[in-house]
Amino acid sequence: MRLPGIFLICTVALLAGCAGYHIGPVNGAVAGERSVEVFPFNNQTLQPRLGDAVTQALRERLQTDGTYHLDTQGAGDVVVTGVITRYNRVGVAYLNTDATTAQSYRVNITAHVVARERATGRTLLDKDVTGYTLVTVGADLASAERQAAPQLAEDLAQNIAELITEGAW
Repeated sequence: MRLPGIFLICTVALLAGCAGYHIGPVNGAVAGERSVEVFPFNNQTLQPRLGDAVTQALRERLQTDGTYHLDTQGAGDVVVTGVITRYNRVGVAYLNTDATTAQSYRVNITAHVVARERATGRTLLDKDVTGYTLVTVGADLASAERQAAPQLAEDLAQNIAELITEGAW
């Protein structure tokens, strides 16, 4: 007699825990109903190839999310443009033997992102968005930063995609 009662309690608790969850877009839109076009990001920093990495990461993130259909033919309902304005690193861990030599850095990237409706020109998003990653220096800092660039671009793309898909404008 105790087993069915315990099973019933567990089932009710499980269903109650999932009551607030729903599948699909959280902004009230129908998945894939509208399309988005992502123009290549302009890189105004001295770090090479960041614009391409961020553009590609954002396109992949939006395609994976599914809230918008990714349009590559130039007729998206929403047009996203961006300018990478800042790239900096801050030491977070230093060598035991030398307190001025950083062993790990936090690398930050900031982009000004604008999303507009193509038909009306209405601005949906006009905001600075930041992403970061941690870099551990191995043989040299330049190699470590180059290897960390995809993770940095992915973090920024995730933050941008979240703002676009969740309608946080």
